[in-house]
Amino acid sequence: MSDALKQRIVAQRERIDDDLVALSNRLHGDPELGWQEHRSSAAVAAVLASHGFAVEQPYLGLETAFRATLGDPESAGFTVGFLAEYDALPGLGHACGHNLIAAMSAGGAIALAAVADELGIAVEVIGTPAEEGGGGKIELLERGAFTELDLALMAHPAPVDVAEARPFAVAHWHVQFDGVAAHAAAYPERGVNANDAFIIAQTAIALLRQQLPSGVRVHGVQTRGGEAPNAIPERTEGRWYVRAETMEQLLALESRVLRCFEAGALASGAKLTVTSESKRYAEMRTDAEALAVYRANAVALGRDFDVPPEAATMNRASTDMGNVSAVVDAIHPYIGVGGEASNHQPAFADACVGPIAEQTLRDGATALAWTALDVARTRGHSA
Repeated sequence: MSDALKQRIVAQRERIDDDLVALSNRLHGDPELGWQEHRSSAAVAAVLASHGFAVEQPYLGLETAFRATLGDPESAGFTVGFLAEYDALPGLGHACGHNLIAAMSAGGAIALAAVADELGIAVEVIGTPAEEGGGGKIELLERGAFTELDLALMAHPAPVDVAEARPFAVAHWHVQFDGVAAHAAAYPERGVNANDAFIIAQTAIALLRQQLPSGVRVHGVQTRGGEAPNAIPERTEGRWYVRAETMEQLLALESRVLRCFEAGALASGAKLTVTSESKRYAEMRTDAEALAVYRANAVALGRDFDVPPEAATMNRASTDMGNVSAVVDAIHPYIGVGGEASNHQPAFADACVGPIAEQTLRDGATALAWTALDVARTRGHSA
């Protein structure tokens, strides 16, 4: 019986293949940054609406979030949520493949809809903005999203297939030093050099790394360093991430890194302002049983998880899906698009369109739908 149901899911997905590829290509060709994904979120929602989903957008007060539903969660025996991401990276477009995430989640939901009603499965797609540092899923969680789901799932592009996500917990900071401008040659003694503050802070962080626990990551970029070589910089700015294995470890680590920035302010005389860019991302609590089901389904489709460990490290990337997994059973596998490029490289954006990416899209949508079906049949009340 399950084979017959899965074949119906495949048949449904094949009927919408052209729509899914067109959606992925449209998002890829028109990348939008976090919280600004107005055209992208509307495009994903429109595809779902055209296949019978009821769409609520904006969702929970967030302009670029949406919720698309098919079936009634209150009367269903099982409710599955496919999570869609569609934000791009500054200067890199879809070099993390969120165009494929959105299309795979939409495709998986539409494909599952072919059998959902008769099995008592309610299907949702939740459009989640600003994953790239904005914490869109956390904002949705705090407004009541996801809690009605029995399973939340999505698949993320990577160079190779990796089943289990093991993301770091992460804090995202905007760092700013304010000093006093002055002519660097004529009146240097009148200045307070905000760039010196950043140099001291980065040097302190570099030295601190020797004493940090294995696996901790501290990294960032200076986005503003000054305006002219003959003017002492009045303001400098940067974006910094602190990552750790768990939220508990992250909280203990943050004060040590903050002291490095405070050292820059103390030594230079500049004023320090540190602002969180989002809520902290948590580590992932994977539903091991559901993940095993996904892996078996992906293998059945010809996906290969036998890859060198050094090629499989994208699963350590932080994601706000970790916060969702703290309250709902969830999986976040990685699905390969091939090639030599890795996420957040310009060439990876190129790898997220074209024939190989389209096969990844088909496989991902099918594997997600099959997994939702299998888990629902095991755990659902009427499936």
